[in-house]
Amino acid sequence: MRERIVRIPIGVMALVSVLAAHASFAFTAPRPPRIDTAVTRIQSTRLHDSIDPFLSTEMAPKQRKKRLKSFTRYLEVECWKRQELRDLEQVLLSVSDACKQINRIVQRAQTDDLYGVALGPDGMPLEDTNIQGEVQQQLDVLCNTIMLRAFCGCSKSIASVASEEEDEPRSCADVMHDNSFSVGDYIVAMDPIDGSKNIDASLPVGSIFGIYKAPPGKKVDETSFLQTGNNLVAAGYCLFSATTVLVLTLGSGVDGFTLDPDKGTFLHTHPDIRIPAAGPIYSFNEANFHDFEEPVKRYLDALKEGSSSTGVRSNARYIGALVADVHNVMINGGIYGYPATRTQVNGKLRLLYESAPMSMILEQAGGAGSTGKGRILDVLPSEIHQRVPTFLGSIENVYELDQFFQYYGDADNEETEEAAHDDDDNKNDRYEAILLPKDIV
Repeated sequence: MRERIVRIPIGVMALVSVLAAHASFAFTAPRPPRIDTAVTRIQSTRLHDSIDPFLSTEMAPKQRKKRLKSFTRYLEVECWKRQELRDLEQVLLSVSDACKQINRIVQRAQTDDLYGVALGPDGMPLEDTNIQGEVQQQLDVLCNTIMLRAFCGCSKSIASVASEEEDEPRSCADVMHDNSFSVGDYIVAMDPIDGSKNIDASLPVGSIFGIYKAPPGKKVDETSFLQTGNNLVAAGYCLFSATTVLVLTLGSGVDGFTLDPDKGTFLHTHPDIRIPAAGPIYSFNEANFHDFEEPVKRYLDALKEGSSSTGVRSNARYIGALVADVHNVMINGGIYGYPATRTQVNGKLRLLYESAPMSMILEQAGGAGSTGKGRILDVLPSEIHQRVPTFLGSIENVYELDQFFQYYGDADNEETEEAAHDDDDNKNDRYEAILLPKDIV
């Protein structure tokens, strides 16, 4: 029988030779020792998790969270220690819930079409401005409603609320449509959403509030709010940014709480906040530099040159929202300022809604708040929407600014300054005369 000859192509023969060589090596070469330590397993698990987040969680390491006190527990303890604050416990819890609502609204502003000016019942933009001369945004109206109901609807402790968005204070009986809500012992001044125009650019915004004791023995009306900031019982703000932070003072220090997005609760992440005695940050709107008073100009020049008392050249940080800028200064040290200008001789910030509550917070954290000529908390308002020049920050920075006002301000011509406010025709000329620097003796 003839043998059958099969011809194999040369290329296949070469491939078989290579595979045989590799197989021989695999059987003869020694294997490296296996490393099977806990560290290797953890690193391998993290690597797989980073590649595919949908892998089984059985091998993934458990996520660890800090064991932090909740805002609710914090209030329980503080109000137990200070029984005079017991009536405010539910109020402050309600404020924290309002901050959560506003946080969700801010995050959904773009997808839910909440940008732009507020609309009237006919669906057309409102042409009228608010008491501040500003066109109200949709978020202004919505957040104002949320905060009003938070203060008035949680209990019967608050009698009336004055809002930056309202022409006059509103009684809680009017807000809740129930006369039983007008018997509270406290009144509130608030800015429901500060810097709302920042939301269009996804920048930080905030809410500010201050709680006063209502004058006893008289009906609560607009004059009830005309108190100095020294009478503030509590003050706080919510910052809506990369994280949502609630900062609160009850008159015995400052504490900060961060919203946990998983649990939906505020946790005590910043106990006993203390601002550095001096800091390297200054936060001013320098677009108005040439309209600032002479002491402010000289002080800012000193900060830039490094010739101030801090001894270092300061860094400019300006976001355009009071809450965000002041929070940055309080954490890192420095000074925030919104001075008087040629066109706004009393500054822009409102005393009751913004300057006084923030000043209380800064002072309780070891800082200071000043108008350039004295403590903000000592200013007695003459009307609820009064504005004041405002400087907030580290005590050394604010004190030095006050010294610049003492040296370069025209303290001897206060009567001339008052006359300048009354004479609209010659206001600008007299204002410039007031700001002429005098020689240092």
